[in-house]
This record gives sequence, C-alpha cells and structure tokens, in this order.
Amino acid sequence: MNTQVKKLLEKKGAFAENEVKDLLNSYSINTTKFKVVKDIEDLDALELRFPVALKVCSDKILHKTDVNGVKLNIQNTKQLREIFKDFKKRFPTENFLVDQMEEKGVEIIIGLVQDPTFGLSIMCGIGGIFTELYEDVSFRIVPIDRYDAEEMIEEIKGKKLLEGFRNMQADKGLVVELLLKVSKIGQELDDRIDQMDLNPVFVYEKDICVVDAKLILK
Repeated sequence: MNTQVKKLLEKKGAFAENEVKDLLNSYSINTTKFKVVKDIEDLDALELRFPVALKVCSDKILHKTDVNGVKLNIQNTKQLREIFKDFKKRFPTENFLVDQMEEKGVEIIIGLVQDPTFGLSIMCGIGGIFTELYEDVSFRIVPIDRYDAEEMIEEIKGKKLLEGFRNMQADKGLVVELLLKVSKIGQELDDRIDQMDLNPVFVYEKDICVVDAKLILK
C-alpha cells in the first residue's frame, strides 16, 4: 500500500469517488479513467476520450443522482464546458469528476457491509435493474478464498449472464479475482469499514471495470 493510499485511509466517513477509485487502483482493481477538476480552465488539459460523464465529486454528496449531479454521454469539449458551467453554479464549492465512459458489459455489483451478527461480509450480485428486481445476491463472511468466490457466483440466479447467455461475452473468472481483491481490502481495513459499494461493475470477455464506487469508513 503506497503512502498516498495510507494517508487517504487516515480519514473517516464517506470518500469522494476519485478517492475510492484511487484506493481500488492501488489493489490492482481496474476502474474508469478520470480526472478531477475544480475550474473550467482545468478542462483544457483533459486527456480522456469522449464520450465522458461529468459528476459532482464530494465526500458530502454520496447519492449524486438525487441532486442531479451526474451527466452522461457528453460528446465533445463544447458540450462538456456548457454542462460544467451549470454544475459550477449549482455546486460552487465542490470538485468535479470527468469520467471516461466505457462500453457497457454485463453489470454486476460487489460490496462490503458490516453485518450486526457476523461482522464484515462481502456481497456479489447481478447489477443494473436486476439487483432491486430480483434481490439476486450472495453473501460470505470476510475473508473469502477462491472456492468461496466461485460458490458465491454459482448461487446467483443470474449467473448465466456470466456464462455466455445470448452471446454476452463475460469472463466469470475475472469476477472471482475481483471478489478476492475486495475481500483483501476488507480484511486489511476490517472493522474500519462501514460499507463499500462497487456498482456498477462492467464485466467483459477479457477485462473488468468498476464504473462507480462508494466507501464509508468508521
């Protein structure tokens, strides 16, 4: 764990999205490419390909969509600058995240949560609308091993989406690896974690990408 991440973990409460993604990257977990910006001039040095998303980026605003703090599929610099001006008016003191948008894959959700009985637990399920519609998730107590991770996926009703259903190309093995990495985070931070939520995570044929992430430390 590098010095920057160690310093990051000294804080308490909610993390801004860029902070969570920096933490994930330090555990070799792939996330979207992003840049944190404060002022409109910061957009001039943007080295991301379009389309991008613009998000309010704050540890005080966990549910960005509730405050209309997310704009997706921005196609060019002119459009980005116009939307940024509106965001800056509505959130004058906050930072913003310009997030490179990725092609949609099979959506999953992975999380860590403190269970009042069992302690820190890891969760995995099919993401998107299916999460709420079917409550299709599997849990284990942290830490888990490879057998646990594979068993978790087998328990998910929507596992067919990770097995080539209707020619959807998604590598189930990558989900196993991600579960093990998230379990390691949970094991190392243990009782400091209140909750972590990676949702959505896009799973592809040869890669995996965390699109959005939340973390709250006690």
